[in-house]
Amino acid sequence: MEFNKFRIRSYERQYDRAQVEDLERRCEVGPSESVFLFTDTMGDPICRIRNSPMYMMLVAELENELVGVIQGSIKLVTVHGHPPNDLAKVGYVLGLRVSPHHRRKGIGSSLVRRLEEWFTSKDVDYAYMATEKDNQASVSLFMDKFGYTKFRTPAILVNPVNHHCFQVSSNIEIARLKVDQAEYLYRRFMGSTEFFPNDIGNILRNKLSLGTWVAYFKGDIAWGDFGSDGQVPNSWAMLSVWNSGEIFKLRLGKAPFSCLLCTKSWWLIDKVFPCLKLPTIPDFFNPFGFYFMYGVHHEGPFSGKLVRALCQFVHNMAAESKDDNCKIIVSEVGGRDELNHHIPHWKLLSCPEDLWCIKSLKNEGTNNKFHELTKTPPTRALFVDPREV
Repeated sequence: MEFNKFRIRSYERQYDRAQVEDLERRCEVGPSESVFLFTDTMGDPICRIRNSPMYMMLVAELENELVGVIQGSIKLVTVHGHPPNDLAKVGYVLGLRVSPHHRRKGIGSSLVRRLEEWFTSKDVDYAYMATEKDNQASVSLFMDKFGYTKFRTPAILVNPVNHHCFQVSSNIEIARLKVDQAEYLYRRFMGSTEFFPNDIGNILRNKLSLGTWVAYFKGDIAWGDFGSDGQVPNSWAMLSVWNSGEIFKLRLGKAPFSCLLCTKSWWLIDKVFPCLKLPTIPDFFNPFGFYFMYGVHHEGPFSGKLVRALCQFVHNMAAESKDDNCKIIVSEVGGRDELNHHIPHWKLLSCPEDLWCIKSLKNEGTNNKFHELTKTPPTRALFVDPREV
C-alpha cells in the first residue's frame, strides 16, 4: 500500500530547495562502487537546466518528505531527414534521483512517465537521456521498461588543470571571434551536425559562455579575411568554452586508497622538483569547478595540431583564471570521432563510452526516421549542448 502514497508535482523552490539538495547529497553518482561524485548546486537545484529554452523539474513527495526528483529540458535540434527542414523538437531527461530508502517502489518510473507526459504536451518528437553504460539500474529502467533505444556512445574526455602553462607553437595564430562571427561559422560548418541546437546564438551569448576561438597557421590567411565571404584557411579549428563551475561544483566522495596515495605522492614530487613540470593531479576531494569545451570543429590536413593548440590555450586560460577552483577541462565527442586523438585527456579520468538512449514520442511519420537514428552507424559528428552537461 505504501507504493501508492507518494505524489508527483512541480518543483517549488521556496519549499523544496533544501530537501532536493539533501537528496542530491545522499545519491552518489559515479562509474563504480569505489568512486562516486557529489554535485553541489550552490543553492540552485535547477541550475543544470535553467539556461535551456524550456525546462521542468518534478519531485516525488511521500508524507511531506521529498523522495525523488527528475529534470527535463526541451529544444529544437538538427535531425537529418526529419520534417520540416531537418529539425526536431527533443526532450532531454536528466537528474533522476530516488532516495536510497525508497527505491523499488515505482517512484523513478512515475517520475519518468510524468516527464514524458510533459514532453508530449509540448509536442516533443524524441526524448533522450544519457547514463554510464555500466549503470544497470538506469539502463534497465529506460531501455527495458520505457522502450528507449541505444543511440550514441560519445566519449567524455577529461584533462586536469595544473599550474604549469603550456607553450603554444609560435607558428599558430589563435584569435577570439565575435559572437556574430562564431554563430555564422557554426551554422555554416556544424549546422548539419547531429543534435546541433537551433538556438546556437543564445548559447554563445549566454554569460556562462566564455568565448569562441579559432586557430590557424600564421601566413595562411589574414585575420581580417577569416570567415568573410566564406574564406577559411586550408587547415583551421575552432571551439567554445562554457564555465560550468559557475553554476555547480563537483566533489569526489569516495575513492580507493591507492588513488589518494597517488595524488599526494604526485603533488609532493612536483613540489620538490618543480623543474620537471609534471602535470599535477588536482585535489578532487574538495568542491571544484570545470570548463566545458563545446562546438569543437576542425578542417584540413593539419587541423589536429590546431585542435591541440586550442586545448592548450584553454588550459592556460583556466590555470591563469582568478577562479582557482577550476580543476578540470571536459569535452564530449562522438565515440568514433577523430577528435579523440587530438583533444588532450587523461584516460584515468575520462569515460570512453557514455551511453545515450533515445525514444520516439510520436508514432505517426517518425518510425522510419527513428529506425535510421538508432540502427545506422553514426557517420556524422555529434554536437553536445553545454547547457545539458
